Amino acid sequence: MDFSLDTNQQGLKKAAIELAEKKLNEGIAERDRKGEFSYEGWKACADFGLQGMMMPKKYGGMELSTLDAIVILEGIGFGCKDNGLIFSVNSHILGCEIPLLHFGTEEQKEKYLPGLCDGSLIGATAMTEAEGGSDIFGIKTCAVKSDGFYILKGSKTFITNAPVADVFLIYAKTDTSKKLSGLSCFIVEKGTPGLTVGKPIEKMGLRTSPMSEVFFDNCKIRKESLLGDEGNGLVVFGDSMEWERIFILASCVGIMDRLLAQAVKYTAIRKSGNNTINKYQAIMHKIADMKLRVEISRLLIQKAAWLKMHSKSAQMEASMAKLYISENCVKSCRDMIQIFGGYGYMVEYELEREMRDALASTIYSGTSEIQKNIIAALSGL
Repeated sequence: MDFSLDTNQQGLKKAAIELAEKKLNEGIAERDRKGEFSYEGWKACADFGLQGMMMPKKYGGMELSTLDAIVILEGIGFGCKDNGLIFSVNSHILGCEIPLLHFGTEEQKEKYLPGLCDGSLIGATAMTEAEGGSDIFGIKTCAVKSDGFYILKGSKTFITNAPVADVFLIYAKTDTSKKLSGLSCFIVEKGTPGLTVGKPIEKMGLRTSPMSEVFFDNCKIRKESLLGDEGNGLVVFGDSMEWERIFILASCVGIMDRLLAQAVKYTAIRKSGNNTINKYQAIMHKIADMKLRVEISRLLIQKAAWLKMHSKSAQMEASMAKLYISENCVKSCRDMIQIFGGYGYMVEYELEREMRDALASTIYSGTSEIQKNIIAALSGL
């Protein structure tokens, strides 16, 4: 078993770090304060090929393997301090591109994937509702057939990329009498009559990733907008979530590795008394914990990606990776603030932003509690 990166993967990771450090960090403190999305950063990612890295070349993608993609995302996380931008890119890829690739007709793929790959289109996925939260069976948005069309009625909330999106994947009930097979997925374009995007929602963290509510007031869409078969929405969503729980936190492994490197450098020059603080056992233990988190996180996510690369189920592994990485990214951020002391609490040192951004990872793509439920159920409970 070989855990090393091959020459190509080493090059991909190095290039990703260079992209992030050179083109994605400028003005991040100000954009975070204002909650501004970086179109320039989005374009830089697209020019690099990030949005299309796992898509087939026929649609303008790079057609990289899942392991190659994980390596790139880790490099992006290491170099990029705009965690909101990378979250938006991940949401675009995993919530919009992957379902279109796996369940779309050839006509749908040809229409949307090239623009999604080159960044000229921004995608958003709308599942969450105000009263539903993690309960996907409790959604109330419905789609009623009418003369060869579907009429969408309802609303969604906490929709990442909604204020800037060109293409939405909307999950709605097409048969309210069925629990498992009553959900369907639809492709809805910006500007469709009856589709309204609400004002951007201000968040604690990931502030540079735009989010808002989305409303459907008798929104009329063609039957050709159905993604996959009617009533197959749960399958579409489940497939999307398995991929999302693996890949959306790959950048967090890079973040934890960057924080570790920063901690090692800082503790070697910061003095307390006559010694640098890296000589004290309390600090040494925090560094050791941070190192363990990075290595375990990397192994968990690489195993899940390897399974997907070989067309195997990774539901358990995806949930374990998502749970462990999200919870431990928060712990590493907290350790960094503790190591830096009063400076760590100051906005100038940017660690408080890392902490705010990391907290969201324990909620999106299924809360930590949901992941524990999945792991327990798949363990035979």
